[in-house]
Amino acid sequence: MSKRVCLVHYHEIGLKGKNRATFENQLVNNLHRALRGHGVETVKRVSGHILVSFASGQATMEEARVISQVPGVARVSLAYLCGLDEAEYCAAAVKALGEAGPFETFKVHARRSSTSYELHTLDIHQLVGGVLCEAYPTKKVRMHDPDVIVYVLVVQGNVYVYAASMVGVGGLPVGTAGKVVTLLSSGFDSPVATWMVGRRGAVCVPVHFSGRPMTADTSEGLCRDIVEALQPAGLIGRLYVVPFGERQREISLAVPQSLRIITYRRVMLAVAERIAQLEGAKALVTGESLGQVASQTLDNIAAVNEIASMPILRPLIGSDKMEIMRRAEQIGTHEISSQSAEDCCTLFMPRRPETHARIDAVHEAWDSFDHDAMIEQLVNAVEYQDFDHCPSYKPPRNMRAWHRELAPAFE
Repeated sequence: MSKRVCLVHYHEIGLKGKNRATFENQLVNNLHRALRGHGVETVKRVSGHILVSFASGQATMEEARVISQVPGVARVSLAYLCGLDEAEYCAAAVKALGEAGPFETFKVHARRSSTSYELHTLDIHQLVGGVLCEAYPTKKVRMHDPDVIVYVLVVQGNVYVYAASMVGVGGLPVGTAGKVVTLLSSGFDSPVATWMVGRRGAVCVPVHFSGRPMTADTSEGLCRDIVEALQPAGLIGRLYVVPFGERQREISLAVPQSLRIITYRRVMLAVAERIAQLEGAKALVTGESLGQVASQTLDNIAAVNEIASMPILRPLIGSDKMEIMRRAEQIGTHEISSQSAEDCCTLFMPRRPETHARIDAVHEAWDSFDHDAMIEQLVNAVEYQDFDHCPSYKPPRNMRAWHRELAPAFE
């Protein structure tokens, strides 16, 4: 009986030049992490693909689903791994076609990477196609737009036969594009923004600004649930929490009501940038969408931007709410984000927030309180929780020692 394996296909990685092996090796490492507990036997590069085999010898749709959620995977196929014996791989083709679901038309697509095998691709087409026509006499062969394609790949002394495939999330392997700090709330937008940047290969370090002690810690629990929901993608290794409620109250007493939100966000970005510097991150990420709320107009974004010296990435800037919510369903965070929770976003909110802030008014409000001391206090109050989801995440030594006593309290 032929082994059932997962054959992982990638597209974007295949466009890389001399550093392609680096991307492939990172994807191999990430797949190992994602498949912990699934009895993996081997994960290795095989001629433009990655082969995943299991100790049981029989890969399942559940394992293919897990693989499909790993950034860098364009498609994953449940394939039969056969030797060069014609009877063996023809029998596998019959099984593969039978498992592909209802169909009326089919064709065979053969490819031979090993030139030492005596049969040419045309010979393989005729051989396997003839066997399938005998096995399914009522079905028709159609060369263009068939219902099912049976693939037969001859690679490095083995034959891989498959018809069933699952679409992956695509992108690049996490760990190939550096590290970013993301501002994470329990809402819909920021988890999606975090996932989108992680899908481009970045290791994500989320920072959540909690309304504690002015609110309950419900939003913190939801953020931990979001990190767990994103676990299959393997893009988060640590979550920071900043208790922000007391400082918000101070800001609300010091600055004009209409400029509270802009001032809150300036402080949040300044604290996130300090954490990013400690982490060695190269950019900040927010879930802002242009014009979605009062703080996300171009004038207000510009007023907030100037507080940070490193790049601020906004992957959702051109997305509408429905697009964002559909993506949240796809990545598994929608149900969590649908739950209501008080956090810093609900505290001391103005009745009429400024939508087109004048920069001189923002500066005047900023100078009306000791912002440097506040930022220092918030950085010193940071708490964190580590997760073992991301093999590429390396915690900073100074932060690990500095807050060693806080980590257990946040578990």
